[in-house]
Amino acid sequence: MNRPRPTTSRRSLLGAALAAPAVAAGAPLLSATPAAAVDAVEGCQVVVDWTPITPAPGVTPQAAAPVQARVIRLAGTEYLQLRGAVTCSFTADSQLGALPATIRPPKVTRGVCPRNNSQGVNAVRVEASTQGVLTVFGPQTTNEVTWIQLDDFSSVMR
Repeated sequence: MNRPRPTTSRRSLLGAALAAPAVAAGAPLLSATPAAAVDAVEGCQVVVDWTPITPAPGVTPQAAAPVQARVIRLAGTEYLQLRGAVTCSFTADSQLGALPATIRPPKVTRGVCPRNNSQGVNAVRVEASTQGVLTVFGPQTTNEVTWIQLDDFSSVMR
């Protein structure tokens, strides 16, 4: 038997959204935990602060966006994060650079980063090896990568 799925109207969703703050306001604010008393392990911790990445030959960091890496811990999970932008001339899988010695992923970790849009392709895969080597995957002789922006890279390390 096919029964139609119940749907929720936008009006009822909006009514619920407007009612939620009114219900929350009924809780005493004085009993809320102060921000300074929150357990730091449950929040975001910087394990290794922003540190420069050593670019590979032929990779030029953009002056306004130097390439850097850091490690954060969020709710007990460590993430490798990258930032910055580079110009390059990749026509095959290539080395982007090396992580600082203070950052070594325990396993290969990967993410997707924006690149110059060419023939409808606008992203590359970036991998960090256990030796700290950053490699770019996806460039082709028929689809050259001329720049990569790393700010979108955030990948689970452990």
